[in-house]
Amino acid sequence: MALARAAAKSRSKEKGTTKIVTRDGASGARGVDPQQLWLGPTGPRRGRRPAFSREAITVAAVALADAEGLDAVTMRRVASQVGAGVMSLYSYAPDKETLLELMVDHVSGELPTTDAPTGDWRADLKTIARLQRALMLRHPWLPGALSTRRTLGPNTLAFLERALAALRPAGLDGAANLEIFAQLTAFVAGHVAYEIAQAAAAQPPDRAAAEARYLAAVAADGHHPELAEALSSPGRPLTPEATFTRFLGRLIDGLDTDE
Repeated sequence: MALARAAAKSRSKEKGTTKIVTRDGASGARGVDPQQLWLGPTGPRRGRRPAFSREAITVAAVALADAEGLDAVTMRRVASQVGAGVMSLYSYAPDKETLLELMVDHVSGELPTTDAPTGDWRADLKTIARLQRALMLRHPWLPGALSTRRTLGPNTLAFLERALAALRPAGLDGAANLEIFAQLTAFVAGHVAYEIAQAAAAQPPDRAAAEARYLAAVAADGHHPELAEALSSPGRPLTPEATFTRFLGRLIDGLDTDE
């Protein structure tokens, strides 16, 4: 058992770089070459024709992540889902990092990319953010997968193109527009991760009421005047959608400042 759990490393050299492949699917690659990944062949270069494809592997990995989270996505589990030997998957995805790249771009294909900009860049950005949020809620593993830098696959690039077109009326340069898209995506990913965590840790009504009483007592002690004033202000809707809309509006209102 100990031997089976140990990472069995196999080395392969591609274009002068060394990759480390582990049987548990953990990433051992020294980064993913986006040109090789997205512009190179999608199947094995030699050998008999396999009974599965890179797309089938990616779909199986996404289904596992949707059902059980990213930790469940190992090369062994994915191979089992597509009915293949685990070693045969390495021709398509040499490590888990590459597989994550494929997964992120695959689900990004669910984002609509053909809608023309309205000319109101703020409204268009809000639409883009809501589409991203809906995607991440459908695939709760996605915010975590985006927490490390990913390459821009074809589906991601298509959505980026839509966002850049929407930003043209803002009058900023291209570098600023790229930063805005990255900032917007990071905001949505962080907010959705918080939403998911809050939903998982939802408190019973009596606990929420107890916390409210505690804060009221603290605010009334005379030592926290700022908190007392904040708690006395009118409440706001606390549904996830309403909270996201408020935060998004505050973010986008300041995006045309390039200093």
